Amino acid sequence: MATRNLKKIVYVTLIGAGSALVSLLLWATGALDRLEFVTWAWRVNYFAAPGPATGRIKLILLDQNSLDWGARENGLSWPWPREVYGPVIDFCTRSGAKAVIFDVIYSEPSVYGASDDASLGEAIRRAPAFVGTLFGGKDTGSAAVWPKDVRRPRLVFDHLDEWLKDPGRESFVMVHASFPIPEVADTASFLANVMDGPDVDGVFRRVSPFRVFDGQPVLSLGIAPYFAADASGRGPASARIDDHLLQIGSVTVPIDRSGKAILRFRGPSSTHPTYSAASVIQSEMRLRAGEEPTIDVGVFKDCYVFFGLSAPGLYDLKPTPVGNVYPGVEIYATMLDNLLSRDFMVDAPRLPVISATLFLGWISAFAVVLFSRKAWHTLLIITIFLPVPAAAGMAAYALGVWWPVVVGQSAVVASLVGGLVFNYATEGRQKAFLKHAFKHYLSPVVIERILDDPSKLKLGGERRELTIFFSDLQGFSSISERLGPEDLTGLLNDYLSDMTDIILEEGGTLDKYEGDAIIAFWNAPLEQSDHALRACRAALRCQHKLEERREEFRQRTGETLRARIGIHTGTVVVGNMGSRSRFDYTVLGDAANLASRLEGANKPFGTYLMVSEVTWAQVNGRLSGREIGQLRVVGRKTPVRVYEPLGFENEPNTAAIESFHQALAYCYRKQWPEALAIFESLPDDPVATVYAHRCKALSCDSSSSWDGVWNLTEK
Repeated sequence: MATRNLKKIVYVTLIGAGSALVSLLLWATGALDRLEFVTWAWRVNYFAAPGPATGRIKLILLDQNSLDWGARENGLSWPWPREVYGPVIDFCTRSGAKAVIFDVIYSEPSVYGASDDASLGEAIRRAPAFVGTLFGGKDTGSAAVWPKDVRRPRLVFDHLDEWLKDPGRESFVMVHASFPIPEVADTASFLANVMDGPDVDGVFRRVSPFRVFDGQPVLSLGIAPYFAADASGRGPASARIDDHLLQIGSVTVPIDRSGKAILRFRGPSSTHPTYSAASVIQSEMRLRAGEEPTIDVGVFKDCYVFFGLSAPGLYDLKPTPVGNVYPGVEIYATMLDNLLSRDFMVDAPRLPVISATLFLGWISAFAVVLFSRKAWHTLLIITIFLPVPAAAGMAAYALGVWWPVVVGQSAVVASLVGGLVFNYATEGRQKAFLKHAFKHYLSPVVIERILDDPSKLKLGGERRELTIFFSDLQGFSSISERLGPEDLTGLLNDYLSDMTDIILEEGGTLDKYEGDAIIAFWNAPLEQSDHALRACRAALRCQHKLEERREEFRQRTGETLRARIGIHTGTVVVGNMGSRSRFDYTVLGDAANLASRLEGANKPFGTYLMVSEVTWAQVNGRLSGREIGQLRVVGRKTPVRVYEPLGFENEPNTAAIESFHQALAYCYRKQWPEALAIFESLPDDPVATVYAHRCKALSCDSSSSWDGVWNLTEK
């Protein structure tokens, strides 16, 4: 057994490790990314909720309603004159905004003339802090170096060049860039980067905290407003970066292996308070005219206000985990929200993920190979292990960690499938064969016991109290002489099938067939507290079944088939008996011999079911029946009191049985005439007839000293 389990553990290790390693390889190569993104969207949407800083970040969107208003009320076509944005900035300034952030690139002079650009520049100059944008990339933008007339941010990264040399980080370097017009660049507190790309599936989940142009780090539009709100307007002087963290002054931003910050989305679009650009412009113009604004003046007080485009035709809608139509500016608003709330998501470290995946693969294979013995075991194991990776991913999200779900899920699924295939290949087919082979000989519980512990299929036995059942067909020898082989075989098959089905249904274990004889027992290999009752009930059912088919069998054989059954309860040795290469699960002992003798003892009394006193005592009145008397069977000196079960539970004894009991009591008191009178009144009772003959003989022989024990001379 120990060697067998050791081999299983070796196979488990191979299955689990193989499943985990394949999953980890797929994970490392990015083959599982798209599935992981699906599970990430589930987590993001489940946990999405406003954070501590969500109310301090507000959006003004140039939406479709604003475009329609501009065209309808003011005859404005796209692009709008830049002087139109002045009221937006002025209203934010008037409201006491902490910073105004424009996600619009004014890279070309206005088509409406220089005064239009100057008007925008003046509005920016009046703002407490204004963040403008620049956009760059490999092939985008006209500038290859930082313009001399544009102020560089006072931001220096330690060891930035070394960090950029790592594979995959070349995208952080912008070869070209588009800068805003001087009226914006000269007056803005910060110029921030808005060049960012989605993940491989086109969905935005992360944002680069900075990019580098001409050796100068440029903060993202989601980071720069925090420093623009500084009264000095200069921002931090130094920063450092490693594989997991970006430190800018006193601010820290966790980054993933690619150098990006993983966003914790607060909810669908407009989770941050959002206002239409048209409403803001109208409110400012009303204030200038001395009228009541449509928006409360203090609505932006101490807030970071982002301005961006959300009208479908302006092409600044991005897919995110919380929605496929998400304003690009709100991605940067979410980044600032995370920065202020200090709750960016972080990537799980690789080593714990690898360790956990290996463990999950191994433990899943271990469980299914060593403990999946039945279908419900397998279902329970699958129910327990299958949700573990997803549950770990959900729990980790609550702690702010992106724990990969799909790699663990793949390892678990592969291990469970591998374990089930292994079980079927090594044991499943064998178990199926054993069940099919033994279902005709053993009860299902015995088969399951052997399948659960094959070590029971070895030589040896144990002492246990059993109830043993012997049955034999009356006059079968003459029937077998009359019938041909085919008819005899068909008869036996039908009879033995009926009887065996009943025995197995009552929880009995079939020992063997000996021609037409059946040997069975109860209380082994499984313990049964009511084994005597089960055996007697099975015997009664067998007699009823045979009675149902008696006419059919008579037509097939020309004989009336009757079965004699003997049952005794006693201690025997039960187990696998035989040679090392061939053995049977059977019983040995005097109790088994007595059960066999009781089967034969039916013949002189004309009965067909006889049980010992020990058995009847354990039935404990739950069946109806009668005492037959005391017998001394061949090969046994001690007499045994025997009984005849007659009916099932709740079937009372008939008047004839009560009369028989009374006559038997007269016999035991040697009141022969009184006993004889009653026995003769029961002419249809074969046992009463036998007793009547004995009473007549004893009445005529005054010298007889019969002790009430019937001495049988035949087996």
